[in-house]
Amino acid sequence: MPPKRAGRPYTIRSSPTHGRGAFATRTIRKGARIVEYRGTRSSWDVACRRPPSDPSDPYHTLLFELSDGSVIDAGLRGNAARWINHGCEPNCEAIEYDDGRVFIHARRTIRAGEELTYDYRLSFVGPISRRAREALRCRCGAKRCRGTLLLKPPVAAKRRAARR
Repeated sequence: MPPKRAGRPYTIRSSPTHGRGAFATRTIRKGARIVEYRGTRSSWDVACRRPPSDPSDPYHTLLFELSDGSVIDAGLRGNAARWINHGCEPNCEAIEYDDGRVFIHARRTIRAGEELTYDYRLSFVGPISRRAREALRCRCGAKRCRGTLLLKPPVAAKRRAARR
């Protein structure tokens, strides 16, 4: 009789960080491959022409940018990986393989019950509105939280911090 295959090492439920989140159901060892980030692949231009995945929150993105400039849109044919929230001190990392597939791996040992997070490192082109800045505000609660899901804080935030 073949060995019983272990189920997913995570479950999706309500998150104190943001909406829904993925939580470890058992210990996940450092370096373990947890889940593939899946969805419809397209160019940025095509993805940007699609309606928002949540019209009431147009800044909620399920797009994952790849090294070749294309994106994976988990809002279309995506899987549970889309519910992994951002964290400024993440326990996971997204790794793009040579074939263009993206997998979420454990950066450290993750204990059962911990929320899975990775650093989104979002980019934003052009001026950023107050509404967009607020929508992209980080709520991870980390000691060294940078305050935004963006790779770099908006210039205006840097200026305010410099004045203090």
